[in-house]
Amino acid sequence: MLLTNEYIVLETLITSKTRIRILVKFFINAANNGYLRGLADEMNESTNAIRKELNSLTDAGYLEKEAIQNRVSYKANIKHPLFAALQKIVFQHIGLDSIVEMVLERMGKVNKVIVIGDYANGLDSGKIEIIVVGDELNTEYIEQLALKIEKEIKRKVQFYITHEYIGKGLTIYNDLIDVKKSIKTPPKK
Repeated sequence: MLLTNEYIVLETLITSKTRIRILVKFFINAANNGYLRGLADEMNESTNAIRKELNSLTDAGYLEKEAIQNRVSYKANIKHPLFAALQKIVFQHIGLDSIVEMVLERMGKVNKVIVIGDYANGLDSGKIEIIVVGDELNTEYIEQLALKIEKEIKRKVQFYITHEYIGKGLTIYNDLIDVKKSIKTPPKK
């Protein structure tokens, strides 16, 4: 289970809040991308602050950039040797690993755990929306679980329970496939 002192590791390692937000944006879901002005608007930061961090992360090889029409688009470099480690740190920072652990602990037969909304798009908005897919799930436990997780990760958590989900989102647990592989590589277009 995620401990409070593990939770703050990203803030002590990286003191730039802008850099943390950019890392969350690109490393929570490798399919996420963005461009300078869009990121500045999304994060309510100046373009200079965003540009500085994007250039630094690109120079270090953590991000890739690509010119598309008249814009430069950025995305996580999934081939970087530290990609998986950074993604794991971002998951711990957000609390996703803790959520999966707690859900699987007592929920019953969970088939999938899917993040939707802002966090699936890499926005650290403070509210994590989670879809839990499965049959015969312990729905009484979920209310207690939400409060426990919120206290631990310092973010609002909203659970949705269903037997089937067909839609967009970031799958963080799937009992049928190796989710780590699906998270690392963006979907083919």
